[in-house]
Amino acid sequence: MRSLQSDETSNLRQFVSEEEWQVRIDLAACYRLVHHYRMTDLVYTHLTARVPGSEHHFLINRYGLLFNEVTASNLLKIDDEGRVVGGSAEDASAVNYAGFVIHSAVHKARADVGCVMHTHTEAGMAVAALKCGLLPLSQTAMRFYGRLAYHDYEGPALDLCEQARLVADLGPHDAMILRNHGLLACGPTVAEAFNTMYWLERACQAQVAAMSCGSELVLASEEIARRTAHQYAPGTRRRFGLMEWPAMLRLLDQIDPSYRS
Repeated sequence: MRSLQSDETSNLRQFVSEEEWQVRIDLAACYRLVHHYRMTDLVYTHLTARVPGSEHHFLINRYGLLFNEVTASNLLKIDDEGRVVGGSAEDASAVNYAGFVIHSAVHKARADVGCVMHTHTEAGMAVAALKCGLLPLSQTAMRFYGRLAYHDYEGPALDLCEQARLVADLGPHDAMILRNHGLLACGPTVAEAFNTMYWLERACQAQVAAMSCGSELVLASEEIARRTAHQYAPGTRRRFGLMEWPAMLRLLDQIDPSYRS
């Protein structure tokens, strides 16, 4: 594959495989959906997707762009050491280091993960600050019962030493609450990771709303919560996210199809 010069980025598609281009479209769409559903935090937080192939590369946003400015072609490709692949010196300075620390840890440790998402939403940060964590208050929350990891806060994610502890805490799960920080979701595909993050965020929103009422809370029994989680587990009925993804793309195409460029 040829190296790209900075003035060639608009013609990126001719330099990458069809498989990589499709992942670029899906990840750019995911950024736009996070913007649409108000899960952004200025230009911070990050979403990544594994590039198909054996090179251990993944895609990440160019640091400083709004999420509704992300396109398939302006995503950066980096290796598992945080180095931009086929980019310019300017590109090398556009990588969010915290994003690299968190995401490369998961991508390296979990071969089954194709996409990793991290957010700092109001509801996500609120539940991350609660000692009780996510409670089985709603069907949406019960989807994660026994399938949600927790990682204690260690400061801004700038220390490579934290990577081992983060992936150990994540284990085999596809969702994690970063204590005093925010939310993390991952999945085999961009579509599935987005679906997991969307419902984790909704579960947190419902809990914050219920707890703010000041009334006694109704918690589902452990038996019911576990049964519900099993029914939502991948493979029990279907892999959630895949059926919904074309509808999400149609939504974006109606709003602004430029994510595909």
